[in-house]
Amino acid sequence: MAEFILSAFGDEIDDDLDKQLNVLVSEGVHHLELRGAWGRNVLDLADAQLKRVAESRRAHDCALSAIGSPIGKSDIGQPREFEWERLDRAIHAAQALGTKLIRVFSFYIPKGEAAAYRNEVLERMALLAERADRAGMALVHENERAIYGDLPERCRDILVKVNSPALRAAFDPANFVVDKVKPMIDAWPLLSEFTTHVHVKDARLADGSICPAGEGDGDWPALLKALAEGNYRGFLTLEPHLKLAGPHGGLSGEDGMRTAIRALRKLLEGVPGIVVR
Repeated sequence: MAEFILSAFGDEIDDDLDKQLNVLVSEGVHHLELRGAWGRNVLDLADAQLKRVAESRRAHDCALSAIGSPIGKSDIGQPREFEWERLDRAIHAAQALGTKLIRVFSFYIPKGEAAAYRNEVLERMALLAERADRAGMALVHENERAIYGDLPERCRDILVKVNSPALRAAFDPANFVVDKVKPMIDAWPLLSEFTTHVHVKDARLADGSICPAGEGDGDWPALLKALAEGNYRGFLTLEPHLKLAGPHGGLSGEDGMRTAIRALRKLLEGVPGIVVR
């Protein structure tokens, strides 16, 4: 039986970690995807702050789904070592907080020059996966606008060529819609076998505007049905972006996050053969 575990990017609610956790737990969401707290990115949290995160999540009976790192959301012209160092910090945070998943991207490349940078991207992603694998971690690659892996064909290219169990897909339907891709027609057939993580938001093809799941063109009912039929056992991580969507993250506020959670739960009511927790 499929098992859908709800999680969320808490920093979309508030900078304060306790406020993030209070809102999530009050909605029955007991996992956090840690991207930031107290106005700092997860990679910039000092050890004392990581300890505070660990204490706070235990006090709220909340675990971590993943480290929502910005690794790979950087220009391909940066030295390779730049992301190696950031991955080491992400691994340290993951080990301190009890998760083995780290979200990554596949580098900003000059527009229209994907073919020219393909080999460099693949080599970098392979090196990151090797580094993660040695540490017992798994990277989940999120499709994102303007990076190499923005379109489904290039996402698959990365996953097939790197060919590592330490590099899987974080499927984000809304990000595909923003790039004029129909997720369940154009992307899911190419990426379903690699998908071990799902980000929950929706978008409209007409103007790229972001909306709660089920209100746009992400075809969420079909995705949830496909996940259930494939016995998906993993996270559905809410990343609603209902107030702000930008290259460094998004904002929904407390009301927006509650709206997003309830929209997802309504969709899940219509999916047979699943356990939701």
